[in-house]
Amino acid sequence: MFIRAVAPYCGRSAERTKVRRSAVAGAFYPGDAKQLTQVLDDVLSRAKVPEIKQPILGLVSPHAGYVYSGGVAAHSYALLKGLKFARVVIIAPSHFERFAFSAVYDGDAYATPLGQVPVDKEFAGQLGKLHPQIKLSDRGHAPAGEQGEHALEVQLPFLQRLLGPFKLVPIVMGEQNYELSRALGVSLAKLIGGAGDTLIVASSDLSHYHPYEEAVRLDRKTLQAVQEWDYLGMSRNFEARVWEACGGGPIVAAMIAVERLGADQARLIRYANSGDVTGDRDRVVGYGSVAFIKSGQAASAAPFTLTPQEKQELLRIARGSVETAVRQGKPYQHSPTGSDALAQERGAFVTLKKNGELRGCIGYSSPLKPLGLTVRDVAAFAAVKDTRFPPVAPSELGELQYEISVLSPLRRVADVQQIRVGRDGLVVKNGDYEGLLLPQVPVEQHWDRMTFLEQACRKAGLPPRAWQDEQTDVFSFSALVFDEREAARPATERPAPAAPAARKAPPATPAQGSKRP
Repeated sequence: MFIRAVAPYCGRSAERTKVRRSAVAGAFYPGDAKQLTQVLDDVLSRAKVPEIKQPILGLVSPHAGYVYSGGVAAHSYALLKGLKFARVVIIAPSHFERFAFSAVYDGDAYATPLGQVPVDKEFAGQLGKLHPQIKLSDRGHAPAGEQGEHALEVQLPFLQRLLGPFKLVPIVMGEQNYELSRALGVSLAKLIGGAGDTLIVASSDLSHYHPYEEAVRLDRKTLQAVQEWDYLGMSRNFEARVWEACGGGPIVAAMIAVERLGADQARLIRYANSGDVTGDRDRVVGYGSVAFIKSGQAASAAPFTLTPQEKQELLRIARGSVETAVRQGKPYQHSPTGSDALAQERGAFVTLKKNGELRGCIGYSSPLKPLGLTVRDVAAFAAVKDTRFPPVAPSELGELQYEISVLSPLRRVADVQQIRVGRDGLVVKNGDYEGLLLPQVPVEQHWDRMTFLEQACRKAGLPPRAWQDEQTDVFSFSALVFDEREAARPATERPAPAAPAARKAPPATPAQGSKRP
């Protein structure tokens, strides 16, 4: 939510300096320095935030006009009282133009009514050389026509008021896909290294223009994924437009960067939306304040459970979907049961067996749909779209056995020694190459940890040691596995067939899914 207003942009002056002048002072926030200071002090004084003793490496802060999101933004920045940072990296989305890279401002300073913030030109120059998708440029910083980007600028007065002197690294992302976010996040972590004097801020609002209750529902999913540190699943949901955050790419890039710098927990500080301010609950915009901290103890997602009745319902959906797809060639229609668990977005795989042998297995590795719909979709795909087998024939339907694996959120593995055979499944991803192995596979195949890793790489169509490549990420997950013979059984007891030949595997999508050996 914003008001469009633009102040002049200043190019090189007589002193040959390039200063990005305020584009939204007087619109998004007061244009008078004294009035702006009063507004900042007021919202900061009213922000009630927890005491965080561990190092804060990054923040998420909204970027609407202060009248709407200033109170939530203040909850991010109030955490910085008494802290010092020599450098602040702000990652913002581009609202007015698209370009296929992250633009690190090539000028000398950013200006607000509170003064100029100097750009860390040495850091910016080095960052612009680390990856082809990161460039020194004023794209997204300079006005696009008469429209000036606000997402980065509105963060600055808070920082100026709280931190005193610091140098700025202003970054605008022209696109927000996962690979661009990863390139920026990894490059930032590499350049920052072990220095503890840098803060990374991701500028983002959340859902836009939904009724109040719908906005809260959508935003809760995004913020839960942030807290569970599942930035891969979150990025896929943003790209599929299932979830909404106009700065989703900056959030993912910031999480990737601070994770590699040692952050292990995302603490939600404050959530609200514009309806909480204006009282208009018809079309609201969501805002979240999040802190990324280095606690030394990673937060784990709460265990996911299903009742025996919910498991039987999912098995019924899987069977109904397969039979409808095979006999009629159309999606299975089922009525929601009202189960909260089945309404949660979850990754899941459906495995079909015939006489104990694999007959098909496809799934979503990321939480793209409610669990009931996910099982419906991937069950049908396993029956008719698993290219390793001919489509299931009507004569086979009575001979099929069904197994469902419900996945936990994905979390990147920082140390492969943490992988536990029998507990963890793996996703290996390197660009467009991706492979997944469920937790039950290495147990049946009697693989040790290293063989498990190598086979996951092969599944992705990569060399066995590709997990050591800096362009490769390994994610782990657990799975709740059950079949028709028992309501539930530990993953370590599940039989699994041998892995198929390696192949190039695209990222999981609603149309394709990922296949299990």
